[in-house]
Amino acid sequence: MAKKTVASLQTSSKRLTKAIKMVRSPKTGAYTFVESVMAPELVKEWLDTK
Repeated sequence: MAKKTVASLQTSSKRLTKAIKMVRSPKTGAYTFVESVMAPELVKEWLDTK
């Protein structure tokens, strides 16, 4: 299960996107959030991975 939150960030000449994914811990079953800043083209791939 992934929660998709995407915010566009612009730094100088590069366009970046911050993506936040909700990941369930296999040990405890609790959810944690994983954040990453990347190019907009890579967001869908990153969200699809477990």
